[in-house]
Order: sequence, then C-alpha cells, then structure tokens
Amino acid sequence: MRWFDHWLKGIDNGIDREPPVRLFVMGGGDAHKTPEGKIFVGGYWRNEYEWPLTRAVISPYYLHAKGLLSPEKPGNETVISFQSDPKHPVPTLGGNIAAHYGPPSGHNTIEHSGDSGNLMEQGPFDQRCRPELWFCEDARPLSARNDVLVFQTEALDRDVEVTGPLTVKLWASSNAPDTDFTAKLIDVYPPSKDFPAGVELNLQDGIIRARYRESLEHAALMTPGEIYPFTIEMYPTSVVFQKGHRIRVDISSSNFPRFDVNPNTGEPLNDNRHWAIATNTIYHDAQRPSQILLPIIPK
Repeated sequence: MRWFDHWLKGIDNGIDREPPVRLFVMGGGDAHKTPEGKIFVGGYWRNEYEWPLTRAVISPYYLHAKGLLSPEKPGNETVISFQSDPKHPVPTLGGNIAAHYGPPSGHNTIEHSGDSGNLMEQGPFDQRCRPELWFCEDARPLSARNDVLVFQTEALDRDVEVTGPLTVKLWASSNAPDTDFTAKLIDVYPPSKDFPAGVELNLQDGIIRARYRESLEHAALMTPGEIYPFTIEMYPTSVVFQKGHRIRVDISSSNFPRFDVNPNTGEPLNDNRHWAIATNTIYHDAQRPSQILLPIIPK
C-alpha cells in the first residue's frame, strides 16, 4: 500500500528512498520438527541495494570421483555412466511447482499423509520417496537410484551463504541422439533427534534438453558417443548452508512430472512413437571439469 500511495497518489512516504531489493535468506534454524511435521529451516529478511550482489564470489565446486563435490580442481579421474529409462523417470519431490487436483496441503512438508490431493509437493522437500507419493515406486531416497549421480562436500566446517544465480556446467555424452540432463542443489542436514536419518532438502533444480544445448530456436541432435558441454541454468537462491551440513548436487536425466520425459529417440517432440533407454556419461577430469558455480557471500 505504501508503494501504491507513493506512485499513484504522490504521497511522500519515503518508500522511494528505501533499498530497492529485499530478499529472504533461508537457513540458520535448529532443524527441529514443528507441530505440523515440518523442518524448521529458519531464515531472515535482508535489504540489498543491487542484484545480483557484486560482493558474491562465483566459486566453482567440481564433481569428483566417489561422489565428492569440492572446490579443488579434478585431475585424471574416471567417468561415470548411468542409464536413463523414460518409462521409469526420477520422480519430482518438491520444487518451484504448483499442481493440485484437490485442496492444497501447504508448503515445505516433511511428512505427507497421501490424502492431500497434491499432484506434486511444493517447495523444499526431503528427497526420499514414499509409496503414497505420485510416481514413487518405493520408499528409497532418490540418492539410492542407479540413475541419480550424487556429489556432495564433506561436512562444512563453517557456515556458507550462497546468494544469487546458480549454474551447472557439465561435460557429457550419450549413446542416444537426444536426452536430458538435470541438476539439483540440495542442503544435506545431519542426523538429529527429530530427524534421525537427517534431511536432504532440495533448494533449486534445472534441466537441459540435449538437442537445444546450443540454442532454444534450433535443435541439433547429438552424435552418439561424442562429448559435449552443457549448461544448466537454475533459478537464483539465497541460503546459508550451516556448519555440519553438506552441499550436494544431484545429476540425472529426468525429474518428472516437473519436466516432461525425453524418449531418448531423437524423434519430433510430442510426436514420438518409440522409447529408448539411454546410457549417459558424465565427465569430470582436468580437461572436462564438470562443476556447479556457487555465488558465495564472504563473511
């Protein structure tokens, strides 16, 4: 109302002299379970005078062998391959979505009754399947799937604030003429009294369809076996990864139904007659350093 009063009624209430950016920095909570069964993430509002923040240090965190995510550059490391089956895609668990077939149950729920009428849960959500959730076939965490590659840091020895745009740069190949590559940024909470198994809380995600790796206007199918660079842009975020937490990046080739499934055949989109299992390979060596770029705010 103050904004409308100033610009529409000409009232000098000082709103035009306030900081132009206000953002919510997630994190900092003690992660207890609320009466609603949610995890207390914490956070606070902060005023800024610019966006993106020029004081942010764009820091590459590299994918390494054995699932390590680290600011150290990779050396001569091995590649990792996985199979992407379009008939068994990785299910969507939370995110920037809004899809209901009944009354909404709210946001950020860790426990789910299965009768809320949600097609997909919204917002941050523990990345563990439950049989009552749509498209979940079992009760395993997504990290246990063979088609999800998990890379995470060691437990942090200090708080790390990440505020700004998020970009993942991948080097990858496939035996298919077309496929997808997905990325997801996750805050891994350590085990606690309320959550003995910890919590794997999604923050942002993104996808790139291989045929549109160069341009969204013109499709270009891949040559099977050839290595290509891919860039996955995610929405910006603002979060404090607390001391003792881990920063995690999941790489896969599906996130359904948030993103439609690629049949991996190279046929015209939405007019395919076949499905194919694609073998996709991620490279992470000195010449092809797959990474996520994190805008880290200095203390």
